[in-house]
Amino acid sequence: MTMQMEDDRVKHPVATTSRTFRMGELFSGPGGLGVGATLASDQSSKIVHQWATDYDADTCKTYASNILGDENAESVLHDDIRTLDYEELAKLGDIDGLSFGFPCNDFSLVGERKGFDGEYGPLYTYGIKALERFQPDWFLAENVGGIRADGGATLRKIFGDMVATGYRIFPHYYKFEEYGVPQARHRMIVVGIRKDIDVEYKVPSPSAYEGADVSAGTALANIPAWATNQELTRQSPRVIERLNHIPAGGNAWVKDMPEHLKINTRTKLSSIYRRLTSEKPSYTVTGSGGGGTHIYHWSEPRALTNRERARLQTFPDDFRFEGNKESVRKQIGMAVPPRGAKVIFEAILNSFAGVEYTHVDPSLAKYIPGAPQP
Repeated sequence: MTMQMEDDRVKHPVATTSRTFRMGELFSGPGGLGVGATLASDQSSKIVHQWATDYDADTCKTYASNILGDENAESVLHDDIRTLDYEELAKLGDIDGLSFGFPCNDFSLVGERKGFDGEYGPLYTYGIKALERFQPDWFLAENVGGIRADGGATLRKIFGDMVATGYRIFPHYYKFEEYGVPQARHRMIVVGIRKDIDVEYKVPSPSAYEGADVSAGTALANIPAWATNQELTRQSPRVIERLNHIPAGGNAWVKDMPEHLKINTRTKLSSIYRRLTSEKPSYTVTGSGGGGTHIYHWSEPRALTNRERARLQTFPDDFRFEGNKESVRKQIGMAVPPRGAKVIFEAILNSFAGVEYTHVDPSLAKYIPGAPQP
């Protein structure tokens, strides 16, 4: 699924030479995109950190500690995007690429779906503002698949604003389990290339990952004892008893649940006390929620540890999350899976280097609600 917007300005050919791209990040999270960029880089073409910002202090410490090796790194700003002075970012250096995974709460299928009228819906405009200010060669924007759910109205607005800043855009609805991630995590990701640059991004094909083992059982095997963030969730005897009545792949609404263990609620979300299936990818790892939303082991009557959740998100075992247990849970759930990000960043690097790679048929863009057609 790729979509191209033409422009009447002169295109400048890009040489097939090695290059280092300096990346800025808004809504950086704990470093999923940062790790993915590092994994995608090689000796000839690479993406390096220039600056990053997030509103959460623990998240900033996690990012700085793991991506830069210094939790107090000055190039990682802890600030509210709504009051952040972009000139402070500019002082940290120019950028060639920008990534922003703007908060998805108001577009998620789980929740009230307030869209642009919610607290988080308008935050994408700060990414647009950054594109106008910095004019990087390319950008990557990420949000939940639920952003497509209103017939394309939301996407038409967002895509239009992106194009208006001077970019051709290439949106795609990625299913990360098709790209080697052991989790059914579906996200709308838009890659943009500045219109005066003669480069066309092509969505990488998942064919290279056909047959890959993306099962939860394999993903959670052999976690080393030295890995951090392995604290168990405290669970009451009642919860343990309830889990013992739920088979692998099942949830709290199984038919034979004893009366005293049933949950009385009108909203029967499938993720409540849902247990994994060891032979299949995990369902989506989320960043918040009450009891029953922690993701549950297929055979042991317990919630997954944060390290296990991080494994499903494809963070390396030596990646250390800062903060208390609930803070870490939120960071992991809100992140972009590094291995998924790696695939996209590799395609960006290959596109700019003039390297051919297997890609998805561009005509499939018509299946994206709100996407202008090629």
